[in-house]
Amino acid sequence: MPNNDPMEILKSTSAITTGHFKLSSGLHSGTYIQCAKVFQFPEKSRELCELLKEKLGKINVQTIIGPAAGGIIFAYEMSRVFGVRNIFAERKDGKMTFRRGFSLEKGERVLLCEDVVTTGGSVSEVGEVAESLGANVIGICSLVDRSGGKASFPWKFIPLISMEVKTYNPDECPLCKDGVPVNSPGSRFTK
Repeated sequence: MPNNDPMEILKSTSAITTGHFKLSSGLHSGTYIQCAKVFQFPEKSRELCELLKEKLGKINVQTIIGPAAGGIIFAYEMSRVFGVRNIFAERKDGKMTFRRGFSLEKGERVLLCEDVVTTGGSVSEVGEVAESLGANVIGICSLVDRSGGKASFPWKFIPLISMEVKTYNPDECPLCKDGVPVNSPGSRFTK
């Protein structure tokens, strides 16, 4: 039987953890949301994507795009729920770009998907690249908005879950001051 509580789905897969983390944005936090944990389970992933599709309402989208690495699986699952094409953007020389032969047509209606939004930097970059190629960005969606509604975009933003999770600049982080070892699970910091 489907679970209609997205927070319970995330908790049941240990996608929400506590500790001391350096986020992809460079900020620090005592809470980390690792959606890859829920993406281990296709049925739970599908449930979350169907709930988000319902929340998005009737939209006319042709292609769904996610930023590498966190947004790739989520965007793919959303494209399956919508029955549309899926591509992803990745960093090359520090900038988001489309590689692997991916392209967009002028006027193509795209939806951007990011698993977790803290500042929205990566997904905003993807939107700028898509628009520079002539695509029409119709909005951004995410499984989790951990900014509590503070993330700002030039496009409509609809998260499945919105929660305010404290983040800190590294020089003001109380966990650093307490000597708690920092973990850097985000893809931007892997070597």
